[in-house]
Amino acid sequence: MTTDLPLKTEVGSYFISNYPPFSLWKREGTPEILEALHREPDRTVPLGLYIHIPFCRKRCKFCYFRVYTDQNAKAIENYVQALVKEFELLSECEGVQGRKLKFVYFGGGTPSYLSAKQLRSLRDRLHATVSWDDAKEVTFECEPGTLSLEKVQTLKEIGVTRISLGVENFNDQILEENGRAHLSPEIGRAYEWIQQVGFPQVNIDLIAGMIGETDQNWADCIEKARAMGPNNITIYQMELPHNTIISKEMKELGLESPIADWATKRRWVNEAYEALATSGYQVSSGNELVKNPETDHFVYRDNVWRGCDLLATGVASFGHFQGIHYQNLDQLENYEAALNEGRLPINRALRPTNHQLLVRELVLQMKEGQIQAEPFRKKFGVDIFQEFGDTFDRQQAKGYLKREASGVALTRKGLLQVDTLLPEYFEPEHREVRYT
Repeated sequence: MTTDLPLKTEVGSYFISNYPPFSLWKREGTPEILEALHREPDRTVPLGLYIHIPFCRKRCKFCYFRVYTDQNAKAIENYVQALVKEFELLSECEGVQGRKLKFVYFGGGTPSYLSAKQLRSLRDRLHATVSWDDAKEVTFECEPGTLSLEKVQTLKEIGVTRISLGVENFNDQILEENGRAHLSPEIGRAYEWIQQVGFPQVNIDLIAGMIGETDQNWADCIEKARAMGPNNITIYQMELPHNTIISKEMKELGLESPIADWATKRRWVNEAYEALATSGYQVSSGNELVKNPETDHFVYRDNVWRGCDLLATGVASFGHFQGIHYQNLDQLENYEAALNEGRLPINRALRPTNHQLLVRELVLQMKEGQIQAEPFRKKFGVDIFQEFGDTFDRQQAKGYLKREASGVALTRKGLLQVDTLLPEYFEPEHREVRYT
């Protein structure tokens, strides 16, 4: 990857979410994460929990996550039982015992695929070993068509504080063409229920560049999002990782990319920034806007990007614990079998060097649009201006950022394509390897 994006959106990962690249994580590393879990922890480090719920009504054509469709109640119960066993095993680890969770994130898949009864049962059984009652934030991803008033009320009852609603687009034709399960009327109903019940934080997701997107429709989407007025709005630029339906069709059938080019997507995101600014929204990262920076915080992001401990639970989930990256087994049957045998379902891991941990936090925090040098000096004993000065200078010369006395600030041009800038900070041997 380079800072000069190709015109077309071709197959390949673009969004940077960790370092070193996932492709370098190996099964041979699993003993290290097991040792880390059983080691006395640094209890000043925040602890978070990610829970993967892999079920969906249907698979979106652009989805690259581990998901399963058309699962019955028995399959869901088997999975919940496996999660309970995983929590029990983790709660016995010395590195986890006695620590309180700062945040919890239910991701998917579609966590809201579960019924209200299943959600209450999941909470009750998980709380027997690990509780999130004292967590500062509990985020729950929702697909609009899976919600009901009862289910939204249940989310409040089980301690959810932040709802993330996967709107993606408001145009039914575009939603259908991209394989989304919901349609626009369900968005409105779901949002009314969320507002009626009330949550401290509500986020909606949009995607710039879905198949069939047009200038006029995108402008309409922005206006509808503004009218909803959520606390947070997340806007992704459509990419095509290798394992999406769209990518497979392109490779197998020799099809041209159906996704808008990168310049168009960046222009659409910038138009959203400009339009939403008139309603008081402020940019908080390369793909997130907030209504009130003083109160609208994303605790999960802020901690993960600063090296907290993150317990990964559920099939294929990713975590980071006491300096070790790891991922769970990525096939449902293998995940459940491991837990039925009484062992943690870890598939691969990697121990980054101290310099790689520095790079990880630098590139992730750059996605917020600015970094300060002093926190890196205190944590890693490194002057980022000395360590990365040449890269800062090159990117400043191209208009992507500005060096300041205390740190670095990205320009709007840089922020709109920040993920393409980040590999320049990678160690040389990782700049051209496959990311995932």
